[in-house]
Amino acid sequence: MNTTNILLIRHGETAWNAVRRLQGHTDIALNAEGERQAGALARALAAESIDVIVSSDLQRARQTAQAVADQYGGATVHTDANLRERCYGVFEGMLYADVERQYPADFALWQARDIDAVMPPGERVAESFRQFYARATSAIREWAERHPGQTIAVVAHGGVLECAYREAVGMQLDSPRDFQVKNASINRFTFSDAKLALTSWGGVEHLGLAAMDDVT
Repeated sequence: MNTTNILLIRHGETAWNAVRRLQGHTDIALNAEGERQAGALARALAAESIDVIVSSDLQRARQTAQAVADQYGGATVHTDANLRERCYGVFEGMLYADVERQYPADFALWQARDIDAVMPPGERVAESFRQFYARATSAIREWAERHPGQTIAVVAHGGVLECAYREAVGMQLDSPRDFQVKNASINRFTFSDAKLALTSWGGVEHLGLAAMDDVT
């Protein structure tokens, strides 16, 4: 009876997603394709019984969440900075290829999934994956606990979705990622007895076109 249903959604595509430029906390808007994806997502969810809509406070997530809210007569979109993507420090704004070339040692630690490695600081101080995981999963848990027995739509980022997946299936933080995280995908979880469980993953049938696989 107190099970919370969670629709965990990744934001639509941005121009930086399209060229594999790291976003992190950098506030990038949806591109035209991302707006199309958000609209398709909203139409797909129009028949769902959603009680609460919450989003990362970054605009790519907020725009996606607002499209969903508009299908519910302008429902309120709650925002939570703890649902932001991982902060990548100086890597933010850089292409993956440029990071590898300019910061080879840090790039190697990142690709090796050293969960305590922290990128060099940039405009913002970076987070380790362990720190990010704790932040993201705590935020999801807190929203679920606030709304027992209800259905909540949570619009966030690829990294947040990855953290939720690992939490729900008991996957080690340093193990290779063997699943895709797609733009505007619908991923279903339940939360009860203080545990997050995965129901279905990677729903993109509503998009018509293949969504990008990227975690920023």
